[in-house]
Amino acid sequence: MWTRSFLILHGVENRRPAGHWQHDLALDLRAAGEQVFYPQLPDPDRPSLAAWTEAVLAELALMRGEKVVVCHSLASTAWLHVAAAAPAAADRVLLVSPPGPAAFDWDAIAGFDPAGLDLGSLKLAAETPRLACSDDDPYCVEGAADVYGRPLGCDVDIVPGAGHISLDDGYGPWPSALAWCLDPAERLAPNR
Repeated sequence: MWTRSFLILHGVENRRPAGHWQHDLALDLRAAGEQVFYPQLPDPDRPSLAAWTEAVLAELALMRGEKVVVCHSLASTAWLHVAAAAPAAADRVLLVSPPGPAAFDWDAIAGFDPAGLDLGSLKLAAETPRLACSDDDPYCVEGAADVYGRPLGCDVDIVPGAGHISLDDGYGPWPSALAWCLDPAERLAPNR
């Protein structure tokens, strides 16, 4: 019987490449005997909020025990829409590098813009959500701690100089992401 399960959700144009911190996280959690769901979300190059929400809700229905959700990039804002439709559908949530307001000018992701949501009233998880973001993310030039962290009431970990916290930024293995998954008291830190 599973006492907890993990749902790892990727961003736009992501096909879960080997070496990405989320791919490594899924492997490491499975090696530790954890139940892990790491789906390829529909049409990652031209994503649809409705299709992603449907896929996420289907994965959540399969999870057992404590439900822990780890979102990167566009999946973070997708989770905001999921939470608006299904409040506290997870026990713990980690949002990593959500795109900022200016990023939604890109038509491929415009439908995920959370501007119409009342962030202060969203219940992302049963426990206080965690936000990990960089101080130099090119996809959130406004600063994720200000745009999302404060309004959502997140515990915020700023990872200095980490860009978008992606494979291109040197985030293959990210030990502190694994540490947080296994113990929510752990803080997210640079992988260097």
